[in-house]
Amino acid sequence: MMNVLTRKLEAFGPLPDADRLFLDEVIRPVRAVGPRVDLIREGEAPSDVNLILEGFACRYKTIPNGTRQIMAYLVPGDFCDLHVFILKAMDHTIATLSPCTVVKIPRAQILALMERPAIARAFWWAALVDEATLREWLVNVGARKAEHRVAHLLCELLLRLETVGLTNGDTYELPITQAELADTTGLTSVHVNRVLQRLRRDGLITLKGKHLVILDAARLKAFSGFNPNYLHLPEQNGISEQSL
Repeated sequence: MMNVLTRKLEAFGPLPDADRLFLDEVIRPVRAVGPRVDLIREGEAPSDVNLILEGFACRYKTIPNGTRQIMAYLVPGDFCDLHVFILKAMDHTIATLSPCTVVKIPRAQILALMERPAIARAFWWAALVDEATLREWLVNVGARKAEHRVAHLLCELLLRLETVGLTNGDTYELPITQAELADTTGLTSVHVNRVLQRLRRDGLITLKGKHLVILDAARLKAFSGFNPNYLHLPEQNGISEQSL
């Protein structure tokens, strides 16, 4: 069975068998981390690179008054900043949002991976997608209405999780609290609750516990103005604009 890192990287293009085997070696050993645990904090000196294999994590910053802004979700197959080991100190914190399975990849192994051309190209693609996603999140918080912010995020997660085989049709697990959605979208928890209620009333989603069903993906995409171009996922992988 293909591991989630290989599956994600092959969204860019197929990898040689030798590279696949090397990636299988890289993702061991794993460790279990509980929810809402800081993997590395702002100001700490990074060394290894964390890779999320199961669960949801995030990047965030907290300002002096205690307000937190979540700047990225990290889902299975995502590195917690691929090139972070070149920094002297972290400028943000990386934390789990749910129970996670994480692997720490030493600097030497990252450099060895970068010596393999197909993997290096896929890493560049992943880094560019991370940057494009951050730009889209800036637009989301700065320019979209509250209900569109949340709906847009749900559409994005559908594609990202589909890429690594973690959806069932238009259904996926969303192990995120309303408070965390609020910290992501620049809203209050009360406002997020109202938005989710509206999406339910409009027949766009159901959300029971952490189980999200997008009832009409095409309508949700149209409602939020979602355009998947920033995720740079080729249609030949079965993930196309029409699938939403």
